[in-house]
Amino acid sequence: MNPRLSIIIVNFNGGEHLQRCLASLAVHPSQASTEVIVVDNASTDGSDAHATQFAGVRLVKLRENVGFSAGNNAGIRASSGELLVLLNNDTVVGAGALDALIARLEARPEAGVAGPRLVDGAGRTELSFGPMISPLGELRQKVVLALHNRRFGPVTRWVERTTRREQFVDWVSGACLLVRRRVAEDAGLLDERFFLYTEDVDFCASVRASGWKVLFSPAAEIVHLRGRSRATAVQQSNAAYRRSHLAFYQKHHPRMVPVLRAYLRLKGERP
Repeated sequence: MNPRLSIIIVNFNGGEHLQRCLASLAVHPSQASTEVIVVDNASTDGSDAHATQFAGVRLVKLRENVGFSAGNNAGIRASSGELLVLLNNDTVVGAGALDALIARLEARPEAGVAGPRLVDGAGRTELSFGPMISPLGELRQKVVLALHNRRFGPVTRWVERTTRREQFVDWVSGACLLVRRRVAEDAGLLDERFFLYTEDVDFCASVRASGWKVLFSPAAEIVHLRGRSRATAVQQSNAAYRRSHLAFYQKHHPRMVPVLRAYLRLKGERP
């Protein structure tokens, strides 16, 4: 019998983060029948071996690092659950979190995707959803995040309030994203042009374009040790971000691509 829930974790040199994530899933399993699939993007640190330490975890080893989108797609194709969770390897899942997220998705039949409230290791809230990326929307999001990270009182209080309210949004973070299989397939899975970053925003846009809504629900809370995976390869991650950023604008806002290229040149970054 096929499992009801497939949890897909893409790993690249994740080391202790992958082990911590898998341990949290083992300690706090979903009540739904579950399979856990680790897709390893040709890690060189031996981190893929952590997958074999946990019962019921299946390892899909790729010959090269194909990126986050393509890695998730490989995991989706290897899975069989009617519900899919795309989960970062730098997350920690608490008791009942996945079941709470599933319950909220099922309570909203118009929703194809659901994302939880994310907090960092110290319990500080992450703004893990937002409006569709656009020049003005992106500027607003960056300003809010910068002020929140600096603990600017009015902004931090607003972030706390807004992340305590269930709502339909344009996108939720791919750090933990629950999606119905048929919705993911109707959306064409993740766009593999996005090697790393913005793939979640683009995927949610495809889901909304196919007639489904995207739900953010604080009923579920996941710890996201943000930046830990990126810290393993800062230069490569920054380059991947720039490429994905450009690809996103080429797809959704092509007229703004020359402006973005000029901005990157002014910052001394090669577009």
